[in-house]
Amino acid sequence: MSTTIADTLFEAQTAGRAVPMFADLADVAAAYAVQGELLDRYRAAGQRLVGWKAGLTSKAKMQQMGVDEPTIGFLTDAMAVPEQTTVTVADLVHPRVECEVAFVLGRDLPADGCTVDDVVAATAFVVPAIEIIDSRYENFSFDLPNVIADNSSSSRFVLGGRGVKLDDLRDRTTLGVAILRNGHVETTGASAAVLGDPAAGVATVATIAGGLGHRLTAGQVVLSGGITAAIAVDPGDNVEARFQTLGTLGVRFE
Repeated sequence: MSTTIADTLFEAQTAGRAVPMFADLADVAAAYAVQGELLDRYRAAGQRLVGWKAGLTSKAKMQQMGVDEPTIGFLTDAMAVPEQTTVTVADLVHPRVECEVAFVLGRDLPADGCTVDDVVAATAFVVPAIEIIDSRYENFSFDLPNVIADNSSSSRFVLGGRGVKLDDLRDRTTLGVAILRNGHVETTGASAAVLGDPAAGVATVATIAGGLGHRLTAGQVVLSGGITAAIAVDPGDNVEARFQTLGTLGVRFE
């Protein structure tokens, strides 16, 4: 079953096509098996694993889904979008944007029982990020196993150009951020929305990935989780994320 679902999702993700939710995908373990097969397909297509992301990190999202633990997804080099460039909406299904703090690792994280202290010690620097999420399910409707199988809605990500060491942040838990669409503020947030501390989002990713046989390694980027609500975007939109201390980055859609 997992192979068939992975084939369908891989085609949907690469073609930008919506598919129905899989009613026979019953549990989280089966969903991560599908996600693992998806990663195999991306690698076979020549893409390189460059990092990981956390999903469902806010209390509101977890309550909405009826879960008490975030999800993870993988990131490949082809998903990276340079800031101030253009993303083609025709390649996506339900594109939405949200702001995140991205951690760039200077050394490997433990695969078992990773803590916030481990993350802080292993982080080379952090950068501002915009994640472009995109569920491939019809009507943006899914349950927990289905969103995990769909790589936790991973699609594209944009990293800011200026890295900041954690020691240079006054308080990584209270970083303010605003996301603007076409010059108008759509929503604001603070980094504490991510499990109280974005470093806790990274620790959770490392622990879940470790249970699946993966280890977060030096040089990888980890999107720690959405600080803001996800904002739908349309062709012609210009999106800008303004982070306290970390700076500003943007991306266009056509």
